[in-house]
Amino acid sequence: MDRLFSPQSIAVIGASKTPGKVGYEVLNNLIQSGFEGPIVPVNQAGGELMGLQVYAEINDYPYDLDMVVITVPAELVLEAASSAVKKKVTAAVVVASGFKESGIRGRELEQQLVEVCRKGGVRLLGPNCLGFINTEIKLNASFSKRIPKPGSMAIFSQSGALCTAMMDLAEGRELGVSKSISIGNKADITEVEVLTALAQDEQTRVIVGYLEDISDGDRFVKAAEEASMQKPIVILKSGTTTAGKRAAAIHTGVLGGPATAFGAAFKRAGICRADTFEALFDYSTALAMQPCPRGSRVFVLSNAGGPGTIAADALEREGLEICSVSNELRTAIQHILPSVSRVNNPMDVSADAEPADYAALITEVQKDPAVDAVLVVLAPQYMTQPAVTALAIAETQDFSKPVLASFLGGDDVMPSRRELATLRLPFYDTPERAVAALKSLFDYGQWRRRPARHVVRFPVNRRRVERIIARRQRTGRLRLGEVKSKDILKAYGFHILEGRLTVSPEQAMEIARFIGFPVAMKIVSPNIIHKSDMGGVKLNVGSSQEVADAFELMMLRIGRHAPEAHIEGIYVEKMADSGMEVIIGMTRDPQFGPMLMFGLGGIFVEMMKDVAFHLAPITEDEAIQMLKSTRSYELLKGKRGTKEVDIGAIAVALQRISQLATDFPQIMELDINPLIVGEIGNEPIVADARMTFAHTTERG
Repeated sequence: MDRLFSPQSIAVIGASKTPGKVGYEVLNNLIQSGFEGPIVPVNQAGGELMGLQVYAEINDYPYDLDMVVITVPAELVLEAASSAVKKKVTAAVVVASGFKESGIRGRELEQQLVEVCRKGGVRLLGPNCLGFINTEIKLNASFSKRIPKPGSMAIFSQSGALCTAMMDLAEGRELGVSKSISIGNKADITEVEVLTALAQDEQTRVIVGYLEDISDGDRFVKAAEEASMQKPIVILKSGTTTAGKRAAAIHTGVLGGPATAFGAAFKRAGICRADTFEALFDYSTALAMQPCPRGSRVFVLSNAGGPGTIAADALEREGLEICSVSNELRTAIQHILPSVSRVNNPMDVSADAEPADYAALITEVQKDPAVDAVLVVLAPQYMTQPAVTALAIAETQDFSKPVLASFLGGDDVMPSRRELATLRLPFYDTPERAVAALKSLFDYGQWRRRPARHVVRFPVNRRRVERIIARRQRTGRLRLGEVKSKDILKAYGFHILEGRLTVSPEQAMEIARFIGFPVAMKIVSPNIIHKSDMGGVKLNVGSSQEVADAFELMMLRIGRHAPEAHIEGIYVEKMADSGMEVIIGMTRDPQFGPMLMFGLGGIFVEMMKDVAFHLAPITEDEAIQMLKSTRSYELLKGKRGTKEVDIGAIAVALQRISQLATDFPQIMELDINPLIVGEIGNEPIVADARMTFAHTTERG
């Protein structure tokens, strides 16, 4: 990768004398960018081009070459790549389109290109890419019109057009660029290699990317997690909606995964996920310029009540908090602004506050240990001096904690972007954007300070599960109902109440008397998923006669509502004690593997969609954080009239599901719905469950 990003010599195969052609623009960019190594134009016409000798063949050049940029049409690329291999170059950039994004023939051509390069020991960037830029060595090996100013932001993109747009936006925000890499079709070099290289790049402080798909989910998560430990990563991922995925497939020939899977993968890897192009640079600006806060407590300074309230609302929505004002800070503020009658947070400093007042306030707020971050919101008023105030705030920062600014109004309220960028003050035109950027700082800081990952392995009966799965796959019965699903869960340490499958009223009464009343009765059929809707569930059955009556009534109802369903019997089970109903489960994403799910039962899942996802394997701390990320977490803690339940027990249940899913890649889906959770010390009970297996050929 060093030979790609920092070559000592470069050849351009397909160099052209015609302005506007890719071969001309790439060669011209290499020369104009100031690259100091040998630049070798290659074209069968020979002669001279832009003051350089043109070689008819690359092997006619008598010296070694590190890298080649291939600018010829797709049908000539294989020949050019073969000649580069003979020259023993170590890196190649192919900018031509017409490969896998164009159909079957293009896909075959791309595979042949990869084989040629790999056999020759050549790393390949592209095809169908813009090229790349390394500002450190003044290298523009692309057909982008300009080379950005040097800086600490590295850009990579699957789309060449967005790569250019990202560079333009970075320049507009006075953010210098270390490297810009267009990865195109990712035939060889993917986002994994790029992240690994940029993590070690000394010139890069923050990594900013755009992706349409991810080539290898497992490798991506591992590479991104390692890179995130070195520096922040902000990525915009497209193709997460139905329409977006169709567009991504047309553009790249690869379908993206579902939004939930990418969200879970990004969270595991410490990636800051941007949902919009605007947010991509909002977050990147903050991460490039400011430290991460130690906590969630924010102090808001505003020159008017309304903007301060807007900021406070935005902070609450993002899960950040308005910190209380300590006595020491209150006294300090009253010395700075003696005319202020009340010191609150948000702090209304009044419309006539001087720039020096803001500077003094920032200085005092930064000293307060009860404050983790500062947000300044300024609305243009007659007495306001926005430009001078912004510079005063910027110059007062000590970078012990983040300071962000939101100045409302037009461009005339701001000093130059260059001035504020030099002083490392991120600023935004709305409080909501500033707060979202602050949340990205908070999330990344929390991720960096997370405990070391330790995945617990529980003692389980793995052989029991192996036998059940093998038998099912042999017979092709890949959907497991409640009875067999509970057998598997019991083997992995879940608490399953005593119960039996019965096929007659007499047998049901006998089992009920044996396990003790009250009991629950449930229809068992591979064709019926929602048993309650069919009248297939009866709870709190308290006597033998009630069992017999319930059995006959249930069979009658099922025969009426689902006459074609195959009925295996009725499951009679000890009635569970009351508790809070939660849902835990797993679905296997084709890119990232097993993805765990948690949510409260009832309307919280069905209507509010209040669920959390996390990739397996999961640690205890990650399981707890997963619960905390739901809006309904307060109910688990016993707020709003509910009793506190055993949160640790839910975390253990998620860890056991995680172990089961990682042990058996044959399990494609798993639901425990509901898991009944009691107060602390009471073991959760699996009330109902189901699973789906893969065909034998789909294993792993």
